[in-house]
Amino acid sequence: MDSPAPERPSAAADSVDAPGFAERVKTGIIWRSGSQIVGQLIAWTATFLVIRLLDPADYGLVAMTGVVLTFLDLFKGWGFASALVREERTDSRRIGQAFAMLILMNGALAALQIAAAPLAAAYFHQPMVADLLRVQALFYLANPFNALGHALLARRLEFKRQSRIDLVAAMASAATACGFAFSGAGIWTLVAAPAALWYTRAIGYIIAARLWQVRPRFDFAGAGAMVRYGGAMIGVQVFWFVQSQADVFIGGRTLDPHRLGIYTTALFLTQILAAKFVPPLNEVAFAAYSRIQARPDMIGQAFLKSARLIMLVALPFYLGLAATAEPLVLTFLGAKWGAAAPIVRILALAMPMMTLQILFGPAINALGKARLAVRNGIAGAIIMPAAFLIGIHWGGIGLAWAWLAGMAALLAVTLALSLRIVGVSAGALARAVAPPLGASLAMAATVAALDSLAPASGPAARLALLVPAGAALYAGLLLVFARPIVVEVTRLVRRAPEPQAL
Repeated sequence: MDSPAPERPSAAADSVDAPGFAERVKTGIIWRSGSQIVGQLIAWTATFLVIRLLDPADYGLVAMTGVVLTFLDLFKGWGFASALVREERTDSRRIGQAFAMLILMNGALAALQIAAAPLAAAYFHQPMVADLLRVQALFYLANPFNALGHALLARRLEFKRQSRIDLVAAMASAATACGFAFSGAGIWTLVAAPAALWYTRAIGYIIAARLWQVRPRFDFAGAGAMVRYGGAMIGVQVFWFVQSQADVFIGGRTLDPHRLGIYTTALFLTQILAAKFVPPLNEVAFAAYSRIQARPDMIGQAFLKSARLIMLVALPFYLGLAATAEPLVLTFLGAKWGAAAPIVRILALAMPMMTLQILFGPAINALGKARLAVRNGIAGAIIMPAAFLIGIHWGGIGLAWAWLAGMAALLAVTLALSLRIVGVSAGALARAVAPPLGASLAMAATVAALDSLAPASGPAARLALLVPAGAALYAGLLLVFARPIVVEVTRLVRRAPEPQAL
């Protein structure tokens, strides 16, 4: 979007039936996924270099501050900006009101985090946590620009511009991380890198969305719908916080920083796909679902296609990660991180279920089913902490088993509550994910057998053998047993016409 000018819902560009709509959604998927791949390759290179230079205890301490950051982030107001994406009509006044809400909330959050820093340090018995939190409070000052700019571009399906901004920000963050780590900055590397990411994004959105033309409006008359929607999203995110941060909140008081760092780094490795690739694709899905919310039949079809394509990548990634956990950890992280390998192996089996579970979010939110989103959130907020409270008795490995058992139960609840609302049957979903699941299981079993039969060698040599063999086998199985999926992916990448529009 070039300016915050009023929009008309009848515009051809926003019409579901307009000839270019499906093409714009496809372009968004390609740009968001493509930029994420490039950006994450840059970020991974820097991350693995930094991990080798820093100590596990550094990551443990930053994980403790992450609990506070993640909780306060729930109230940063992105839901108010997201309301602009879902609304059929918006104007400069509504955009200004959203901007003002974002400024007020994030300023308050920065002050609150500074005040709460000593309390967090006392809870975790780590004085360094307070110093880290005081500096990390600066992150909130970039949020108003990131949230509003992101929403304005997403509303017009301008994912190409978003992707360019994210790519530049990833490069800035990687350069900052490497510079700080090699200069001996230690744990402060893990603070400077995300700061560079957020502020580079903010500058990019100011330019791309022309935010200098937006005047904050602190008169909130008529903004009730936006506040209600944003409040509902905060409610859902509170439950998500409980679900996703309970392991560190519980483990941080039991495990020392070194052991917590081993666990959280293993979790980082296994959540790379779910945390870094799926959310941008969900952004595209949310914008597309919002435009077709009056066509439930189309939402069901689009959801099945989204699940099929994402699981086509997610399942071999996760199951391959489980099969190659030991050589991968030793090769990329080094021997001092060897204790993370068995944790990675277990967590990798839980992540396919997490990926499928979070795919329901965009469809539910676009349909305006806030109560259903809250119910799913409540289920996660009950199931996962209960599992972690049991698992912590066995340390980091127990938390990993808690992820596996908890996600199986949470996915079952989500399917029971959400399938009918989205307009998809259990059988249709099973048929959509069955081909990649079957091929991935066969691939993982073959890779594990090959690893056990191959002559003894170093971890890098083992990885060099196992990864190409697994990739070739998976591709071959799909070509033989699921050729239509391969054709579908080829059409998507080439942007060729399909029999049916998304």
